[in-house]
Amino acid sequence: MEKTEIQVPRVKLGTQGLEVSRLGFGCGGLSGIYNAPLSHEEGCSIIKEVFNRGVTFFDTSDLYGHKHHNEIMVGKALKELPREKVQLATKFGVTMSDGMVFGVKGTPEYVRECCEASLKRLDVKYIDLYYQHRVDTSVPIEDTMEELKQLVTEGKIKYIGLSEANADTIKRAHAVHPITALEMEYSLWSRDIEEEIIPLCRELGIGIVAYSPLGRGFFAGKSVVEALPSQSLLAMHPRFTGENLEKNKLFYERINDLALKHACTPSQLALAWLLHQGNDIIPIPGTTKLKNFENNIGSLTVNLAEEDLKEISDAVPVEEIAGKREYDSLLQYSWKFATTPPK
Repeated sequence: MEKTEIQVPRVKLGTQGLEVSRLGFGCGGLSGIYNAPLSHEEGCSIIKEVFNRGVTFFDTSDLYGHKHHNEIMVGKALKELPREKVQLATKFGVTMSDGMVFGVKGTPEYVRECCEASLKRLDVKYIDLYYQHRVDTSVPIEDTMEELKQLVTEGKIKYIGLSEANADTIKRAHAVHPITALEMEYSLWSRDIEEEIIPLCRELGIGIVAYSPLGRGFFAGKSVVEALPSQSLLAMHPRFTGENLEKNKLFYERINDLALKHACTPSQLALAWLLHQGNDIIPIPGTTKLKNFENNIGSLTVNLAEEDLKEISDAVPVEEIAGKREYDSLLQYSWKFATTPPK
C-alpha cells in the first residue's frame, strides 16, 4: 500500500472540553505486552512518527512495562513534541507483585501517590486524562473521586476517566465530578458494553475509549496469519489458546472475506466498524510497527453503510466466540464485578 496522507479528524471526547484525534494510540505494547519490549529510542521514534501523522492522543499507564518502562518512554518522546498539542492519558490503580499477581487499589492516598509518581516519570506538569485503571471494590468510588477532583483543582490533571467501571460506579463517580471518558474493551468480538454502558455514557455525556479494538491484534491476523512472538502474553489468553483459537479462526476468515469486498485489510474493516459505532467512540490501537500504524490510519477512509455494519456484526456473533475476553488473572476486576461499597 503506498503511503498517502490521510487527514486524521479531531473530535470532542466527552463534554468537558477535551478534544482528541479520531484515533488514539495505545502505547503499552511498546513495552512488551504482545512481543519483546522496544528500547526507549525505538519507542520514542514510533511515538513521534505517529504524532507527525496526526494522531495526538496517547494512552499509557503506570502498570505498563518493567519498572514503569512505558511512562518513562512516553515522557522522553514528549520532550521532542509540542506538549500542548498532545493529549496524554495515563492510569493508576492496578498493582502487580512478582509472578503477575494483580491487585487493585483506589484509596485517596494511593491516588495522589500514583499521580505524583506518574507526573515525575512522564516529566510533565499535568496529565490531560487520568483514569482509574480498575475499580477498587473495597473503597467507595466517592472517596477515590474526591481525591481526583482535588488533583483537577490543583491543575495536576485536566480530566478524569474510569476504566472497566459498571453503571452504578459510573453514575456515582459522575455525581462527584464529571467523568470525561470511560475506557473499555470494545471490538468486534467484545461487545458486552453495548446494551447498558454505551447508552449510559451517551446520556451522561461521557466519551468511550475502546482499548484492544482489534481484539488484541486478532483481527489484524495475530496468531492466525502470523505466529505469536515467543514473549507474547497472548499465549496465555483464553481466546488465543488451544481449541478456542481453532474455533475463533473462522471469524477472522469471515472478516478477511468481507475486507476483500470492501477493498481494505481485515484490521481496517474491524476498526472502521468501530469508528462507525459513533463519533464518541475512540479506538486506541497500538503497534510496534509503523506499517501496521499506516494500515490502521487507513481505516478512517473506509465507508460502511448500515447494511455493511450489520453484515460485519453478524459475521462475528459474540455468543459464539470461544473463550473469555480477559486473562484469568484479571477477570475478577472486569466491569461486571465493579461495584464499590456505599459511601
